[in-house]
Amino acid sequence: MARGGSQHWSSGESDGRPEEQTTEDSGDKMVKETQYYDILGVKPSASPEEIKKAYRKLALKYHPDKNPDEGEKFKLISQAYEVLSDPKKREIYDQGGEQAIKEGGSGSPSFSSPMDIFDMFFGGGGRMARERRGKNVVHQLSVTLEDLYNGVTKKLALQKNVICEKCEGVGGKKGSVEKCPVCKGRGMQIHIQQIGPGMVQQIQTMCIECKGQGERINPKDRCESCNGAKVIREKKIIEVHVEKGMKDGQKILFHGEGDQEPELEPGDVIIVLDQKDHSVFQRRGHDLIMKMKIQLSEALCGFKKTIKTLDDRVLVITSKSGEVIKHGDLKCVRNEGMPIYKSPLEKGILIIQFLVIFPEKHWLPQDKLSQLEALLPPRQKVRITEDMDQVELKEFNPNEQNWRQHREAYEEDDDGPRAGVQCQTA
Repeated sequence: MARGGSQHWSSGESDGRPEEQTTEDSGDKMVKETQYYDILGVKPSASPEEIKKAYRKLALKYHPDKNPDEGEKFKLISQAYEVLSDPKKREIYDQGGEQAIKEGGSGSPSFSSPMDIFDMFFGGGGRMARERRGKNVVHQLSVTLEDLYNGVTKKLALQKNVICEKCEGVGGKKGSVEKCPVCKGRGMQIHIQQIGPGMVQQIQTMCIECKGQGERINPKDRCESCNGAKVIREKKIIEVHVEKGMKDGQKILFHGEGDQEPELEPGDVIIVLDQKDHSVFQRRGHDLIMKMKIQLSEALCGFKKTIKTLDDRVLVITSKSGEVIKHGDLKCVRNEGMPIYKSPLEKGILIIQFLVIFPEKHWLPQDKLSQLEALLPPRQKVRITEDMDQVELKEFNPNEQNWRQHREAYEEDDDGPRAGVQCQTA
């Protein structure tokens, strides 16, 4: 690309290099550089309609949907069209080349910093990027904890709008598109409604005639394939690669896979992972948590237990003889938690909470209790005196307790009798 201060003439023939011409080509336009024109395959003197037509043709040909390996080519085409389709930016480019565009140009309000042009072209957060891109589409993908542990590839069928190939996104025959006479090309209609004496309300609605497009096509001139809509509905299967260690709610981005619209770069498809609950394990960051029931004999005398992992291995855990496991105790097994995202050989920890199951009533005959007591730690002795009240333990019934609380609420009325509510009799 030429960077010097000298100007040259170009016919716009695309051979990948700026081409110097003589002033005999009086029909051509004097520009500093021709790279953007060369990318679109048009002359520097091309009209806006010629530039638009060239862009549509190339965008259809090199769109990532059809040529996944031509992503960089598609970006260059979009970049060239973004500049040449705007009269102000085109003038800046013709006078100063790409460097002038990056620097914002003298007096150009479009770019406040050199980064704005980068954001605009490559999906950054700049104002122009938001204006030139279609809407993003968000889909939820249901996954199991096993999927997130092992990794999985899932196929997802999407319905999306794609630019009609037959009319190249025009919607009809060449020259058939006209400005909507109802809304004057605005795409919106203003209605004034009186809501009271001296009070009116202004309501803005989408134009019914052009459906918000600002232009219309005569029915007899409409494209037979898209019926003037410029886009057609198409089913596409995308493969979603869920990597080991991904989390619930994590997003997977498919750049440029959203709905297509003429003159707009397609938005993205965003897949949001939605993890189902697991019957055994709960996830906390990189760790897995599970509950394990053990008998009282196992809690006191030791045990061996097996755990089936999320990748179908079997772990054998053992408590040492004489080691007492209390109800609610937490133990862990290192490196048996979730794989760490992007570092799948590393894992968190597996945390086990033990729930001790006590025997049922009268599980041991009375004559055996003394033998058991002799083996267990001694009881705590209590000194009982005559001034102490001895009471009897009963089974607790929560339902009965709730009933008593409701009844007492009525009886605690200070203005009434504490004997409860009584019915009147004749």
